[in-house]
Amino acid sequence: MSKLQKILVRARRQVFSEMVGNNPSVFHGEGYDFIELREYMAGDDIRHIDWNITAKMQRPYIKVFREERELNVVLVSVLNGSVHFGSKKFKQDSIAEVNALLAYSTLKNGDLLSSYIFTDKLISSAKPSKKLHQVQKTTQEILDFDALNQKLDFKVIADTLYKRLKRKSLIVVIGDFFEIPDFNVLAKKHEVVAIIVRDMLEEKPPKMGFASLVDPQSGATLEGDFNASSVESYAKKVAAHDHKLFEILKKHRVRFTKVYTHKSASVELRRLFEGR
Repeated sequence: MSKLQKILVRARRQVFSEMVGNNPSVFHGEGYDFIELREYMAGDDIRHIDWNITAKMQRPYIKVFREERELNVVLVSVLNGSVHFGSKKFKQDSIAEVNALLAYSTLKNGDLLSSYIFTDKLISSAKPSKKLHQVQKTTQEILDFDALNQKLDFKVIADTLYKRLKRKSLIVVIGDFFEIPDFNVLAKKHEVVAIIVRDMLEEKPPKMGFASLVDPQSGATLEGDFNASSVESYAKKVAAHDHKLFEILKKHRVRFTKVYTHKSASVELRRLFEGR
């Protein structure tokens, strides 16, 4: 199978198949709120009859529901140059997997799905839909996109989404977040969630000795002796960056989780959303 087919098959199996642990959608809610019981009237849907109460009262009673307002889920993939990196698979591939999992979960839940791809500008967008083919289309776009040397501008992302999204939405931003976003204004209008996709080598790099490295975002070449001291110094800088990132996200009321390229994204996503 192609990379796209593998991602889609695995994501669909994890979201829809009852054979895999009978997992529910990561987004909770069944689409309806139970309000009350009342006596059955001609024309009522017999599927809503409460048979236990009917047996006790000796006349038919039905459950009355109020339809919940469907979620408007917006998936935002951030594909700057640094996602073109990975020890076992590229972060870009993991972003595609996260997108597919959340997209299928959205549609399984009966909610509206829209998708965006950004660098330092809007690359593509898909209007709100409940059609499965949109998942394949957006996932393919993510996989095919040439992220090398692409820059990132979180201000463009926040401003564009604020202007475009009129209805209150659940916005899920998926990227590696090596730059710190300001989602303060956006989070006041919408619910914003950050999925931080990383590779373990970025946070705990090995000693490599003398080496030449190329920055996939800027294209700049860095040569030097990557010994124990320099590697430890780099790891501390990444940890300090992430500490600041987490503090800013918390301050702006943005929930977040980290997904590593070598781990199962579905497990981390379920932990994040199960408390919704």
